[in-house]
Amino acid sequence: MRCPYCQHYESKVIDTTHDSHGGIRRRRECLKCGQRFSSYERPILATPLLIKQDSTREEFDREKLARGIRISCAKRKVSAADIERLVGKVEAELQKMGKAEVSSRVVGDLVTAGLKEIDQVAYIRYATVYLKLDDLRSIRAEIDRLLEAEQK
Repeated sequence: MRCPYCQHYESKVIDTTHDSHGGIRRRRECLKCGQRFSSYERPILATPLLIKQDSTREEFDREKLARGIRISCAKRKVSAADIERLVGKVEAELQKMGKAEVSSRVVGDLVTAGLKEIDQVAYIRYATVYLKLDDLRSIRAEIDRLLEAEQK
C-alpha cells in the first residue's frame, strides 16, 4: 500500500475492522514518514450487465449510481456514508443474484426502496425520474402513498 503523503511503499497495519459487506478497513502507518492513513479493501465480485429499456446492455457503474443518488439527495441531510452504504447494498444484491444480466429496473427498485428508508424527499426526487412521474397528479399520488404508509 503506497503512502498518500510521501508515496513510500512500506507501511504497517495498526488496526483492522470488517464491515457487513465483506470489506476490510485497515488503519496504517507509513514506515518512512510516520503519517497514518486508512485503506479499504473489498472483494471484487462480478456484477451483471444491466439490460436497459431499449434492450442495450451496459456494465454496472458504481460511480454512476452514486452520482444519481447524490443528485437526489442534494441539499438534504443525507450523509455521504448513507449514500455509500446504499450503493454498496445495491451492488451486493446484484452480485448475490449470480446472473450474467439483469434488468436495470432491478437497480432502480433497489435504489427507490433504499431512498424511501433514508430520506423521503430524496426518494420523491429519484422516483420522479425513475418512475416517470411527469405531472403533478402522479407526483401527488406518490406523496399521498408515502403519507398513508407513514400513518400506519
